[in-house]
Amino acid sequence: MPQYDGRIDDPTLYFNRELSWLDFNQRVLELAEDPGVPLLERVRFCSIYASNLDEFFMVRVAGLFDQLDAGIDARGPDGLVPGELIDAIQTRVLELDGRLHNCFNGVLRPALEEHGIRIVSLGSATEEERREIDVRFHEQVFPALTPLVIGLGRPFPYISNLSLSLGVLLRDPDSGTEIIARVKVPKELLGRFLRIGEGGSVLVPLEEAIAANLDALFPGTEVIDYGYFRVTRDADFTVSDEADDLLQAVQNELRRRRFGEVVRLEVAAGMNSKLRGQLIDALRLEDREVYDVDGLIDLADLTDVVDVPGRAELRYKPWKPVTQPRLQGEDEEPVDIFAAIRQGDILVHHPYDSFATSVERFVDQAVADPNVLAIKQTVYRTSDDSPLVPALIRASERGKQAVCMVELKARFDEAANIHWAKSLEESGVHVVYGIPGLKTHVKAIVVARREGDRVREYVHIGTGNYNPTTARIYTDLGLFTADPEIGADVAEMFNYLTGYGRPARYRKVLVSPTTMRSRIVEEIEATVEAHYAGEEARIALKMNALVDAGCIQALYEASRAGVPVDLNVRGICCLRPGVPGLSENIRVVSVVGRFLEHSRIYAFRRGEETRVLTGSPDLMPRNLDSRVELVTPVEDPDLRLELLDVLECSFADNVNAWELDSAGVWTRLSPPEGARHSVQEELCERHAARASEQLAAAAG
Repeated sequence: MPQYDGRIDDPTLYFNRELSWLDFNQRVLELAEDPGVPLLERVRFCSIYASNLDEFFMVRVAGLFDQLDAGIDARGPDGLVPGELIDAIQTRVLELDGRLHNCFNGVLRPALEEHGIRIVSLGSATEEERREIDVRFHEQVFPALTPLVIGLGRPFPYISNLSLSLGVLLRDPDSGTEIIARVKVPKELLGRFLRIGEGGSVLVPLEEAIAANLDALFPGTEVIDYGYFRVTRDADFTVSDEADDLLQAVQNELRRRRFGEVVRLEVAAGMNSKLRGQLIDALRLEDREVYDVDGLIDLADLTDVVDVPGRAELRYKPWKPVTQPRLQGEDEEPVDIFAAIRQGDILVHHPYDSFATSVERFVDQAVADPNVLAIKQTVYRTSDDSPLVPALIRASERGKQAVCMVELKARFDEAANIHWAKSLEESGVHVVYGIPGLKTHVKAIVVARREGDRVREYVHIGTGNYNPTTARIYTDLGLFTADPEIGADVAEMFNYLTGYGRPARYRKVLVSPTTMRSRIVEEIEATVEAHYAGEEARIALKMNALVDAGCIQALYEASRAGVPVDLNVRGICCLRPGVPGLSENIRVVSVVGRFLEHSRIYAFRRGEETRVLTGSPDLMPRNLDSRVELVTPVEDPDLRLELLDVLECSFADNVNAWELDSAGVWTRLSPPEGARHSVQEELCERHAARASEQLAAAAG
């Protein structure tokens, strides 16, 4: 166990960010391994694990290779250098991938078969299934294939990011010459699996159907062997903020991204050594970039299996979000949201509360209201079917001031944001692309409404993106308020984003990169002072990631002073709890379950007062230094209590919770008999009961 010797910057007191992220993905994997989770949901967690890992390599591992190639020593507080870290990542990923494939191949695949869902290979298909595979291949797959021979004066073909391929070893029967060819699996066009048999419950991996018919692709040659492989490329986003046309620069970068350097080659375990060696040499890779896979490559495509129709008994019980009680209308008439907000702040908690009957209705009412003068909104990530962006277009068409702050550099959502930005501009909406050098990550809407001889500002501040799809699967908070000081603060922040001036101070909200870190540290220090003054003191924080060294050091100092610190960190946590003399008063837990925990709550108890904040940032350098983020105080006593209750339920979870120890080991908690607590299940039940009570009261 590390020992605290008075040096708070000792590297042994900090966990590495990347390895901590892999610990998070292990928790996702443990849900796939959990027999208490419904079968198809376990398959979904396999897919989530694999998809998460793809992005990790495309961004984080790619960045480490960039540092290594450039000779940059950009080690974090933990002190690991890029080369050491890349090797540690490979060791850890190979271990976790082994668990993933043991789980899927050894447990889930046979269990699926017991329920009539078969994923067949060439070896397990019946004769009748082989005949159907061959027919489907020639009718649907063959026309989409382009075999490419390597060598004989032909350069090694470009292999696109995340594409699955077959490497084929051929022999010319006349000359005896051996040739290598590559066949791309066109899963983007045809899907990963062919559905055959009655009801389409037999799924054939597309690469297996191709492998079964290689003679049709290479007539007149002898197929000696074949193997599957997949490359992952650097897809990090590096657009110069000095670009004269940021929109065009982002579009160019999206095209360039397809040609990023390879950072991972996955090959089927047991691949022919000649094929394997040719691939590694042609891609100019080191051993640390090669990963042997014992099973299906690219389990992210298992979403196709999860989406088989029916099988309700193999899924989570359906959850339908309810309308927040104060937003329920009478006699099927929608509530006047502005009037409800004037009566007092409103808190919504997705996906327990409906996004459609809160945020979407708020914007819809603003568009339809002739007294609304302006609607301003940020867009970081949204969906293709989002109704909020078209609502801004309608607002502009009705003569309202419509402003949309679109973050073009929202990683992997750039294409969707470009599409919306162009549509908005063509409709007369004022579209702004943010501030050079900063991403705009804040989630806020401000509506300016004329009321008599004054204009009142109604504000929504959220922890999640304005995305109706993720609002059904991410836990996020949203505060509606007509507080004039918060309204003025958010309006000034929008002026900062669209104009040039930078407010020297804000009345109530915390905004990065100007005031966030210092104000959070001040809250921690004020809680320590309250403890020294003999008042009851406690710090309770819920976030997605805790990385920032300055905030971690402030929490260490709070623990040393004797302040209890409870941290609920879904993903990365670089703070090491339980170190004697330093962090023995800090508890770290993580909840990973059916819904992705995405909400942020920062609570500081000082005597009779508890200050509660919520908003968009995690405590990470990127959030505090290179993004525009916003946190707002929650001042309504009832809403504060509601958020504190969410915190306590999160800390009490013993179903989908893990606890971190000083050695860096996350241990899953087990509920004692008769004392089962799942924060997500309890909040579903509570919100459903609360909505029913409100409806019953209205009917009575």
